[in-house]
Amino acid sequence: MRSVWPPSPGGTGPLSDEDLERVYGYPEDLTDPFVQVNFVASADGAVAVDELSKGLSHPADRRVFLLARDLADVILVGGGTARAENYRGARTNAVRSARRARLGLAPVPPIAVVTRTGSLDPAGPLFTDTRVPPLVVTTSRADTAAVREAGADVLVAGDEDVDLPRALAMLAERGLRRVDCEGGPGLFAAMIAADLVDQLCLTVAPLLVGGDASRIAAGPVARPPRRMELASILVDDGFTLLRYRRGRR
Repeated sequence: MRSVWPPSPGGTGPLSDEDLERVYGYPEDLTDPFVQVNFVASADGAVAVDELSKGLSHPADRRVFLLARDLADVILVGGGTARAENYRGARTNAVRSARRARLGLAPVPPIAVVTRTGSLDPAGPLFTDTRVPPLVVTTSRADTAAVREAGADVLVAGDEDVDLPRALAMLAERGLRRVDCEGGPGLFAAMIAADLVDQLCLTVAPLLVGGDASRIAAGPVARPPRRMELASILVDDGFTLLRYRRGRR
């Protein structure tokens, strides 16, 4: 993987893990939540192949995906994506654990699932295959008895629907300010509409998918649109990894 823009301090050679940490690192001394959203899409805009994102992925994309988890306090995901992708707890290894320890982060970031209904399988890997209990971000009308029994920490952030600003504030109250949002398209669109996205990391796969696959954001419209500034462009084997930071309207 190499940097097209801005130029890498080490020249045109491959980027090291330390280089990537500098590219994707969160701002220091955060006092408010900082939301980074991660997606991969095909060159014609599809967000999945056969309803799963792994058909678009690549080792370079996977490397950045795992790095984003390593740099975050919490991994945020919509309930539909958690179910479709069969989410489990975040994984680690010696190298990644050492990175998190060096950065002063907890050994493993929790998965926080946004779900209006609280409808998650308490026997699924999100609850049974994890080192830390998941967070379930939901509403006062949700039936959360089963997920509580399975060990989830339930955050009630709204009545009819999840109030995303309130949800982020509740995460921040727990010291979880570095938010790595992994989608899906509905949650991303809601984040955009609420003007909560600080950074978008988008991998464009050199593939044409066609069909009726969803785009990376599908839901409410941002009015006015949020201006983003291009912050970096990385490439590897035809895959383009774009990073956009919040700009002025």
